Amino acid sequence: MKMNETEYRFPAEYEPHEGTLLIWPERPGSWGIDATEAEKAYLTLVVSVLRSEDVYLLVNSEAKKQEVLQLVLSSAGSSSSDAASGGTEQDRITVFGHKLRVICRETDDSWARDTGPTFLLSGDGRKRLAVNWRFNAWGGEVDGLYAHWERDDAVARVFADILGNEVRDADPFVLEGGSIHSDGEGTLMVTEACLLSPGRNPKLTKQEIEDRLKMTLGIEKVLWLPRGIYDDETNEHVDNVAAFIGPAEVVLAWTEDREDPQYALSLADYEYLSSVTDAKGRKLKIHKLPIPDVPVCYTAEEVQEYAFEPGEDTREPGERLAASYVNFYFTNGAILLPQFGGENEESDRRAVRLLEQLCPDRRVIPVPARRFILGGGNIHCLTQQIPAIKP
Repeated sequence: MKMNETEYRFPAEYEPHEGTLLIWPERPGSWGIDATEAEKAYLTLVVSVLRSEDVYLLVNSEAKKQEVLQLVLSSAGSSSSDAASGGTEQDRITVFGHKLRVICRETDDSWARDTGPTFLLSGDGRKRLAVNWRFNAWGGEVDGLYAHWERDDAVARVFADILGNEVRDADPFVLEGGSIHSDGEGTLMVTEACLLSPGRNPKLTKQEIEDRLKMTLGIEKVLWLPRGIYDDETNEHVDNVAAFIGPAEVVLAWTEDREDPQYALSLADYEYLSSVTDAKGRKLKIHKLPIPDVPVCYTAEEVQEYAFEPGEDTREPGERLAASYVNFYFTNGAILLPQFGGENEESDRRAVRLLEQLCPDRRVIPVPARRFILGGGNIHCLTQQIPAIKP
């Protein structure tokens, strides 16, 4: 069915972007008392996105803003002459032909995928709408990961105002951007484990949740995968286990090790995806993307680096992290792919080779991601695409 220009749709991530929203890592419970190493990793991510498109970056203070601008210039091999004035205080620079705008807005943490707005485009592609979900730190008082999330809950509306986009307020419906994946053609992927968890919308039935998603996002069909990645503290977001790479084509996190707890979860998803069609009635082409061969776990030394607030989820030595290569991010012309290093160097290379084969029209950029997963998420969790509007 052809959309009219007044209707909105949820575009796929692999469609053209105007830019990307990011939030600088500063929370001690996610990034450590000394966030130096986390900042180095994050700086690599910022520069990698800038090679393809503009970046909007939120920071918590004016001092941090100026520091970040200089860090990016230095990391990109640019000089201060590349900076463009942004009023009385410098707030933007141009790197690799793309603009970085750094904006002072206090947040609770850095997960732009989950706290930022979900952007929709009008049927003619000339208007953009920002959906503002309610955010409750992945479970609120039931199993939320920190006790105070008011500043994060405000991010979507704040950023929509910065862009000058109209807001569609979905409150009080609780949702995070990492829990939904769109093909841009009317199909949405989610997981039952996440969307039916008791800390989000417990008074709504599965059908009522699906109806709300369809109404808010302009979606025609919702695919309910049973599970996500083992021990994913988001209640198993879909963006860590499965992703659209094209119409009727997905990658699925996988392991051949039947003793690994991920095996049963991925098998359930594979069987489900093999049995359904998308919104246009097409069978799905499923590509298995193996998880790291060696589980990624916290070391005792790494756990000692963190400082947790009352009510915040803590870490334990040996705790397994929800490491997955599916948590990659599409930019204009590229894929930013997590790399875990150490004992998983061959797994890292395998993931690069597979994505290069599956997406030959894009550059696959390996990005060191151990510091991200130590914080509780990965590249896709840290990014939020801003779809391009047609001129």
